[in-house]
Amino acid sequence: MTVHELFPYLCVSDAAAAIAFYSEVFGGTEKLRLVEPGGRIGHAEVDLGAGVLMLCEEYPEYDIRRPDPATGTSVSLHIHVDDADALIDRAVAAGASVLMPARDQFYGERSGVIRDPFGHRWNIGHSIEAVSAEEMQRRYNSLSASF
Repeated sequence: MTVHELFPYLCVSDAAAAIAFYSEVFGGTEKLRLVEPGGRIGHAEVDLGAGVLMLCEEYPEYDIRRPDPATGTSVSLHIHVDDADALIDRAVAAGASVLMPARDQFYGERSGVIRDPFGHRWNIGHSIEAVSAEEMQRRYNSLSASF
């Protein structure tokens, strides 16, 4: 078996607002929106250029739920861009909150973390240097020793 594609599929409380947020912040383009007669968005797709982000609203009857704002989420979405600082600023201006400000990381990336208005965690970064796996492990060991 071959995996052909992988799509992040997010459950949100307000899919129309999420589509607007992801389009504004990430420069996405809405590709598809399926709406039930009662107005609930059952499926939507936003093309981010490097991939497609899929969205739906909650379906408690199928145990499909948005992240709990009280506990956060166990999933992070990692996105590479040209300028992490600028994108984090744009996300915050659109309603996201900063969980970790952008800074240079041991793995050769400048990155920071935001939580979007829908409870999803995004690690936003750009490359600052090429780091081999061996060097990354050495740096990680050094960093871990300080914990």
